[in-house]
Amino acid sequence: MADFSRYTVSIDYDRRLYKQDIAGSIAHAKMLAKQGIISQEDAAQITQGLQTIETEIRDDKFPWDPALEDLHMNIESRLHTLIGATAGRLHTARSRNDQVAVDLRLYTKTTIVELVKGLRGVQRALIDLAGRHQDVVMPGYTHLQRAQPVLFAHHMLAYFEMFQRDIGRFQDCHQRTDVMPLGSGALAGVAYQTDREFLAVELGFSKISANSMDAVSDRDFVVEFLAAASVCMMHFSRMSEELVLWSSGEFGFIRLSDDFTTGSSIMPQKRNPDFAELARGKTGRVYGDLIGLLTTLKGLPLTYNRDLQEDKEGFFDAADTLTTTLDVFQGMLPGMKLNEERVSSLAGESQMLATDLADYLVGKGMPFREAHGIMRELSHHCDNWGIGLQDLPLVEYQKFSGLFQDDVYDITAESSAAARDNPGGTAPVRVAAALSDAKKILEAAADGF
Repeated sequence: MADFSRYTVSIDYDRRLYKQDIAGSIAHAKMLAKQGIISQEDAAQITQGLQTIETEIRDDKFPWDPALEDLHMNIESRLHTLIGATAGRLHTARSRNDQVAVDLRLYTKTTIVELVKGLRGVQRALIDLAGRHQDVVMPGYTHLQRAQPVLFAHHMLAYFEMFQRDIGRFQDCHQRTDVMPLGSGALAGVAYQTDREFLAVELGFSKISANSMDAVSDRDFVVEFLAAASVCMMHFSRMSEELVLWSSGEFGFIRLSDDFTTGSSIMPQKRNPDFAELARGKTGRVYGDLIGLLTTLKGLPLTYNRDLQEDKEGFFDAADTLTTTLDVFQGMLPGMKLNEERVSSLAGESQMLATDLADYLVGKGMPFREAHGIMRELSHHCDNWGIGLQDLPLVEYQKFSGLFQDDVYDITAESSAAARDNPGGTAPVRVAAALSDAKKILEAAADGF
């Protein structure tokens, strides 16, 4: 008969929870001793044995046994080898159900803190890029068609805002993850007078779970993490798409450093933006991790079911994928070179000043809808002639409206951007203020999570 034992084994991936598992066990042993459930001597012996195990795992000297299926049983077995029967006292007033729940919450909290640090690093890179090219005007786009001039710094700060919201989502997730489930037992609580508040303090949780059945089966915090990671990866994918486009010959806006481009196996001239493309591609992978867990959870009755073993691989994969993406962008963005001459030269082309010229007519008393119609006809006229609005002779302007005068040529890409002088606009004074505010956000964040 075939051996199906590997089907239930999780040690290949859940071993990365070893620090959290050992921390939870040490805190549990201390609590048992504090409550007089086990002796102080037993707690000390258990703690010493667990510390030895942590060192063994860290130094890659731990004798993992797949037959024991998971991290928890491997550690428990090794502890028995090291200290004998006393090891059996550790699992008093505890189930693997609340044990794994506390491990996963501890790991998620740590992961969120590290991801937020990485996002702050990306934000710093964006601020630096914006500051280096603060007054450069570039084409802004809608529908991937040139629309209106904007400052390059304004464009970079749009991503700063996206990542700031991502940070907020992760911080919210951290708040709901910060609930201590240990003491819930298998599902009904435990038949010992434990001190769950003590455990929460020892393990760095701000609160304890209110319902033992919910506590052992709740994976909402992992779903929320995966949702936040998916949105964050979506933002990186959008940026990646622009980096791919901008680095192409057709755009020619930027040049990525050689460290983040690759050549072709047959075409020696190629500089492919592979890192940006991979970030774009890996976004779908993180989406899959989210959908996978949602699908796992949707049919589970209370409380713990073995299906929940499937909560970790997708979670670890998403966390690893986002972590490496953050590392890549923290390295790639500082080396990105902006072709200022190219983007500036395009900022006023393709009838991009049509809205400003409509506003010009409004300033001379014409209703906006009428001005809009005139500029639509004028833009089509220029397209048919194959020239830009700024190259159109005044006599041609005046065929469409006598309100046009010589001052129509004072309208430029720079004046267009400067005119957007309202909160959130692309005017240089507004962008300078936004850049200052962004720096203050990072300075405040440096003081803590």
